Amino acid sequence: MKVDIWSDVQCPWCYIGKRKFEAGVAQFGDDVEVEYHSFELAPDTPVDYEGSPLEYLSERKGLPVAQVHEMLDRVTGIAASVGLDFDYGHVHQTNTVKAHELIHFAKSKGRQLDMKERLLKAYFVEGRHVGHIAGLADLAAEIGLDRAEVVAALEAETFLGDVKADVAQAAAYGIRGVPFFVIDGKYGVSGAQEPGTFTEVLQQVRAEREQASAAGLAK
Repeated sequence: MKVDIWSDVQCPWCYIGKRKFEAGVAQFGDDVEVEYHSFELAPDTPVDYEGSPLEYLSERKGLPVAQVHEMLDRVTGIAASVGLDFDYGHVHQTNTVKAHELIHFAKSKGRQLDMKERLLKAYFVEGRHVGHIAGLADLAAEIGLDRAEVVAALEAETFLGDVKADVAQAAAYGIRGVPFFVIDGKYGVSGAQEPGTFTEVLQQVRAEREQASAAGLAK
């Protein structure tokens, strides 16, 4: 069974949703193929944004700083409930297009899932900058990818077309927010749902497959 996931490296709910989805798959207990797709929440963000995530969200959403602070406290608490230690005090708000290119590079090497997890942890937990090629190459090297090859690919924008294709597909699907999960190419699940929700949908798809197979054999 195939699950396509649209998400962004700087999306807290994508990291939380990743953990909940993984828990749901574990409960499901069957093989699931996962592929991540690019979605840029804020493509106009400069690589070297000067302020904090709190200031960025306040400016972008037009909300009082105090309200944004409450929002970040809430999401940090929810992250903690699934074992993630978000550190918004050290997050570097940035443009994520290069991070998405890197995820596609890693996919070409069969390491997409590892790279996605490493980037999310680097951004939300470790306070690493994920907008600069040098820093991204360092993270790629940490999971065993060739650093020089990564630098060359990112400088040449080798995988930029793949990023744009993912973004275009999201638009075609009508995806306006992430995380967004497309299960078996036909069922969409939006947001960081509870593990049981993912388990139920996966079970439903498996049951429909089994029914279709049985019906085909009966003919």
